[in-house]
Amino acid sequence: MTILSDDFARADHAAQFALARTRLRPRIGVVLGSGLGSFADELRDAAIIPYDQIPHFPRSTAISHAGKLVIGELDDLALAVMQGRVHLYEGYSASEVAFPVRVLARMGVRALVLTNAAGGINPLYSKGALVLLRDHINLLGQNPLIGANDARFGLRHPDMTDAYSVRLRQLAKEESAGLGEDIFEGIYAAVTGPSFETPAEIRFLRTIGADLIGMSTVPEVIVARHMGLDVLAISCVSNMAAGITGEKITEQEVVEVGQSVRGRLLALLRAVLPRIHAQIAAQQ
Repeated sequence: MTILSDDFARADHAAQFALARTRLRPRIGVVLGSGLGSFADELRDAAIIPYDQIPHFPRSTAISHAGKLVIGELDDLALAVMQGRVHLYEGYSASEVAFPVRVLARMGVRALVLTNAAGGINPLYSKGALVLLRDHINLLGQNPLIGANDARFGLRHPDMTDAYSVRLRQLAKEESAGLGEDIFEGIYAAVTGPSFETPAEIRFLRTIGADLIGMSTVPEVIVARHMGLDVLAISCVSNMAAGITGEKITEQEVVEVGQSVRGRLLALLRAVLPRIHAQIAAQQ
């Protein structure tokens, strides 16, 4: 493997490797969480690149994360879709977890749509609910920007006031209404895992304002905003968090609920992605 001196060079190397395998030049990236990877199967004329073939790319080891970058078209819209992600609990640092977002940005992606499976803390939610993230609480104990800052990526201290784009959330809400789909907004708390949380931890998280709990997404959002990408994040409530209903939580439940919302999530993405693309085009 080519040895490169910094993350910018490595991200650029990986981006050029991926772009060489397709004629498409996507402006939107999509990251698929637990049980949600089947969305990538909808893409036509797709270049499918396993993560372990992409230079410098972390390899996914989590269940239901296929570990493939799929570049293809959905209804004539070019997309770069990550079929699965990596997590801190797999042994990666926050910067390694977020490195694929650097690669997407160097490929030319200007907006990032993140999906995840999350535990529901807000009692208004139920299993299978879709929630637009409007903010997060980083309890990972890590930040992907720790270390020397490379100004080619972005500012040393990027503002996170609007980490989750107000404009993109509004588009998603409008399209959800058009589909007759109920959709919520909420605050996502990120923890390392891999163990699920205790009831006492959930009571604490609810007290500090969390509506959802999960083990991903936040490092990717921070790096996306560092590089100037607009972010839309959609959580699927795969289970109610510990102590909310008294039920035990299993990894299989997370995957099964994610698979059960496939049709609803696909319909929402089909509706909102062209509008996101139109916004990108209008800004250029």
